[in-house]
Amino acid sequence: MSTPIYVLGGYQTDFARSYARENMDISDMMREAIEGALADSGLDANDVDTVHVGNAFSELQRQQGHLGAMASQVVPGLWGKPAMRHEGACASSSLAVLAAMAELEAGRYDVALVVGVEEQKALPGDQSSVAQNAASWQGHEGISCTFMWPAVFGLLGEEYAYRYGLDRQYLNRISEINYTNAKSNPLAQTRGWKFTELSFTDDDVANPVIEPGTRRQDCGQITDGATALVLVSQRFMDAQAARRNIKTSSTAQVLGWGHRNAGIKFLDKLERSKNDTHVFPHVRDTISDAFRRAGVTDVMQLDGIETHDCFTTTEYMAIDHFGITAPGESWKVIESGLIERDGALPINPSGGLIGGGHPVGATGARMVFDAAKQVTGHAGDIQVDGAKTFATLNIGGSLSTVASFVVGVRD
Repeated sequence: MSTPIYVLGGYQTDFARSYARENMDISDMMREAIEGALADSGLDANDVDTVHVGNAFSELQRQQGHLGAMASQVVPGLWGKPAMRHEGACASSSLAVLAAMAELEAGRYDVALVVGVEEQKALPGDQSSVAQNAASWQGHEGISCTFMWPAVFGLLGEEYAYRYGLDRQYLNRISEINYTNAKSNPLAQTRGWKFTELSFTDDDVANPVIEPGTRRQDCGQITDGATALVLVSQRFMDAQAARRNIKTSSTAQVLGWGHRNAGIKFLDKLERSKNDTHVFPHVRDTISDAFRRAGVTDVMQLDGIETHDCFTTTEYMAIDHFGITAPGESWKVIESGLIERDGALPINPSGGLIGGGHPVGATGARMVFDAAKQVTGHAGDIQVDGAKTFATLNIGGSLSTVASFVVGVRD
């Protein structure tokens, strides 16, 4: 990228919390995340030039919209700042990051605050799940099911089985890896959960079928949470470095990005790609765009990846779309251990969406924040040794909205 964008700081709430049970709501998450990100950056609200909020389902979950204005309501120092809200289902806060970057690159502003937020536990789990169906084409998907998203991503597994062959043991192993990684993450939703030796098998009691092709441990979580980021321009970073005696080379940068969309209907995407080498060509293109802008010519130049694993099949798909294996051969690196925390290319050391949690509108920003912590050596117990370059992949709906970032430090 010709115009550097720095991740000066950030903050993630504890994804294990249920805010409604604490007589709190989405506004409290936003306040905590914003104040935490500003403190982490060494700034106050007056330093912020522009605010971007990513959120998917607040009107359905909490009957609360207008979240751009909510930022200044809960942090009065933001009063009078321009703010806007972005919606792209599970990729909402990645879109907020992209919009904030564009404003900084254009020279409009020097400091952008990005907030990703979702409150999902204010409703019972089944109602919260139904609310998320808004990210599909209502009445037009042509999928008979009780739970839309487990059904959709079960069909993704069936597509892989049809095109290439798929052994479910590898999906179970993805789940086990991510839950295991989450145990070391102090902000992960499932860090205290207990499992048995049958939990990551096809045992119908320990790991029951939710929809065809999808079992309980294949699924991401219903989560409350927020993540805020402070993104700054080169001009602002240089001034901060001089004032605070810090090195720009030790601060995380967004080195590259990709963003593409496809139609909203899931089955149409499978039909359009039936003669392609990849199941989702637009996902492969999104990642390739991010790599090209970052100067990444081989996926093994990365030190790790935070990818979308709303279901195990999503991560299985991501592995070959990142180019780690040939199409349909993701199982090879699951079997070899390459993607485990101590492997050559760890995937989801945070625990991902399955282990870490999936507050829909916050997930993209959380990935970027985790990547920034990894490459600056501030990831704590989930740190990948020597990490300098991380990538993210964030998807919305049935892979209709796709965003990818490469985050790193450059000496």
